[in-house]
Amino acid sequence: MVKVGVDEALSSELLAEFPAGVEVVRIPRTMAEGQRLDVDFWILPFARRNAEETFRHLRGVRVVQSMMAGVDWITPWIPKDVVLCDGRGIHDISASEWVLAAILAVMKRLPVYRDLQHKQEWKGFATATDNFLGEDGAAAGQYRVLGEDLAGKTVLIVGYGSIGAAIEARLLPFEVKVLRIARSARETPVVSAIGDLHRLLPEADIVVAIVPQTEETRGLIGAAEMALMKKGALLVNAARGPVVVTDALVNALVEHRIRAAVDVTDPEPLPAGHPLWTAPNCLITPHVGGSTPEFIYRAYRFGVAQLKRYLAGQPLENVVGEAGY
Repeated sequence: MVKVGVDEALSSELLAEFPAGVEVVRIPRTMAEGQRLDVDFWILPFARRNAEETFRHLRGVRVVQSMMAGVDWITPWIPKDVVLCDGRGIHDISASEWVLAAILAVMKRLPVYRDLQHKQEWKGFATATDNFLGEDGAAAGQYRVLGEDLAGKTVLIVGYGSIGAAIEARLLPFEVKVLRIARSARETPVVSAIGDLHRLLPEADIVVAIVPQTEETRGLIGAAEMALMKKGALLVNAARGPVVVTDALVNALVEHRIRAAVDVTDPEPLPAGHPLWTAPNCLITPHVGGSTPEFIYRAYRFGVAQLKRYLAGQPLENVVGEAGY
């Protein structure tokens, strides 16, 4: 009988669809010294900080199924003979909806107006300029420009995997032009290789980073890349904090060259007093993009499907190392 390791507090509702022929092993969040548990298939409970310590107490693990799309925090301590599968696809809905919400919030200046609401001040945005809005052109003398339309903008998605495709699907009804970048070029749809990043950055009004964190993507967007972006362009980081060079981002924001919306930072958690907190034109959320009530159901449905494949001797999906962004 296959022994499946799950978190000790996992709801019985999420276990209801587990197939027959498995023994569920509830793994304590804190393991006693010398405690050992036999587990064949470990469903890793999200981004548990003590996961590495827990793994040392497990014996016989053949498969580790992560519920997170990024597994850079797992790979350093998983032995090569253990199959590691990531949660690619599980996050598509929640992560892509966060990206869309962040873009619209910045375009419509919702953080600024929320700040004014807290002060009980009824003021148009022109009284708190961000150096990117003005009254030039046909608007001059007619009305104050207080926000922007997403329609007509060019969005560059850096990391065109399943989440990238989900982001595009949610953006297209807003009449945007989408440019795509992945590790290697593809033809349908047209996806450029990562080597084309510098060529495409100047074309984009919005740049969305959604790559996995690897040695290749660490520092992918730094000072040189930000210098290539349009003045006032929006950088959205929904990937991992180290994908964007923090010091370069702070400098670009302070100099009013670009704007940013980030769900991830480097370091993370972002410590009190860090200059990114007070950098202008920066929307920060504390790595909550994938945290929705619906997400856990999608996660465990996928885990059950993986477990059924394992029991049937079928190839597992999302095996780390078999596919890139």
